[in-house]
Amino acid sequence: MRGAVAVKQKLGLALGLVGVILIADVVTKRWALAALPHGATEFGLGGVPLTLAFNKGIAFGLDIPAAGRWILIGASIFVVIMLAAMYRTAHPGDHVRLGSLSLVGAGAIGNLIDRVRWDRGVVDFIGPIDLGFMHWPIFNVADMAITVGATFLAISLWREGSRVNAMAIEAETAAVTDTGD
Repeated sequence: MRGAVAVKQKLGLALGLVGVILIADVVTKRWALAALPHGATEFGLGGVPLTLAFNKGIAFGLDIPAAGRWILIGASIFVVIMLAAMYRTAHPGDHVRLGSLSLVGAGAIGNLIDRVRWDRGVVDFIGPIDLGFMHWPIFNVADMAITVGATFLAISLWREGSRVNAMAIEAETAAVTDTGD
C-alpha cells in the first residue's frame, strides 16, 4: 500500500507544480500579447523592463534553420518524455529531484504550446535586463521554470553522484581492510 501512496504523492506534486507553472505561463503570455507593443520596452512593477518579443530560436534567442520550428517541437516532445521517465524512476522522497523535473517539464510544455500554436515563436516579454556587463535576454515564466528546475536538477544529480562515490570509496576501504587482517 505504501507504494501506491508514494505514486499518488509523486503524481500530485507533478500535476500541481506543472499546473501552476502552465497557468502562470499562459496567463502572463496572454497579458503580454494584449498589453505590450511589440519590440518597445515599458517598465513594470519595480522597474522590471517588459518587451514583447517572439523567439523563433532556442535559448537566449539563438537562431535555428527554417525547419527549426518542427525540429524544436520534436525535441521538446522528446525532452518531456525523458523528463517523465526520470520522474517515474525518481525516489518518492527526493523532493528536490521531483520538483526540479516538474519545473523543467512545465517550462518545456509552456514553450512547446507556443511553438505548436503558431509560427511566430515563443512569446517572451520580461527583459532585457541590464546586468552592467551585458543585457540578459528577454524571457518568460516557462523560461524561469526551466532555469530554476535545471539548476536544482543539476544539484540533485551532483549530490547523488557524490553519495555514490562516497559509498564506492567506503566499500573499497572496507574490502581492503577485510583482506588486510
